[in-house]
Amino acid sequence: MLPALPADGADALDWLAFEQSGVVTTAQVTRLLTEGVVRGLVRAGRWRSICRGIVLTGNGRLSRDQQLWVAVLAAGPRAVLAGVTAAAEAGVRGLRTEPLHVLVPAGRHVATLLRRLPIDMPAVVVHRTAVLPDAHLQLAPPPRTTAARAVVDAAGWARSDEEARSVLASACQQRRVLPEEIAAVLDTLPRARRRQLIRRTTADIAGGAEALSELDFLALCRRHRLPRPDLQHRRADATGRVRFLDAYWREWGLHVEVDGSHHMDVRHWAADMRRQNDI
Repeated sequence: MLPALPADGADALDWLAFEQSGVVTTAQVTRLLTEGVVRGLVRAGRWRSICRGIVLTGNGRLSRDQQLWVAVLAAGPRAVLAGVTAAAEAGVRGLRTEPLHVLVPAGRHVATLLRRLPIDMPAVVVHRTAVLPDAHLQLAPPPRTTAARAVVDAAGWARSDEEARSVLASACQQRRVLPEEIAAVLDTLPRARRRQLIRRTTADIAGGAEALSELDFLALCRRHRLPRPDLQHRRADATGRVRFLDAYWREWGLHVEVDGSHHMDVRHWAADMRRQNDI
């Protein structure tokens, strides 16, 4: 649910709290109120001290939006949400929600505040980069990287190659980023982790692979030196309805479906089999 806009006649503090989900730094708020007033609001329990230098203009548990703002503000100037955290904010579903990932300029000291966060804050992992052009920044609150930069970083920071490929596949399959956008970001990051894996996976996705299972199938073909099939090949079924074949070798008339029918219940399995028989 979106927060309500401040009422007519709202002051600068109301707008600041609205823009930052109620999370503000003491440096920001003491431009509008005296230090004594701020201390009084915290002592009275109307405001909540999150950590040194950051307060919540309320007294409840932190919401998800507030957690994201705390992570960015606690990490210091020019910090932005990144990796799976930024990708999730861009709308990519099915990603890990914790820990929160933040990106800061290389060489910049990170405050010790991140080790003193309250119990209702997830852990925050800080990464550094020497390459963060304006083109990689999303104009949205809280500050974060673009979806393309986010999935490249997320793939590089993933716990395994499979998780990296899953992030890339999910982002593209859900139409949150295009393969060519990922490739453009990768061109600016010559030292990115898993660079070759990201490039190969992105090329497979651009070639028609839409799921991790299909990416695995292409890797299997490469491993055994099989010719690359056409992916998502259009074909009419017995009723004339247009269908898409997962993998098709036109020269040999060979059609392969890559699916998880063995995980389906009986009704879904039967429907899937009828579809394949119609094709």
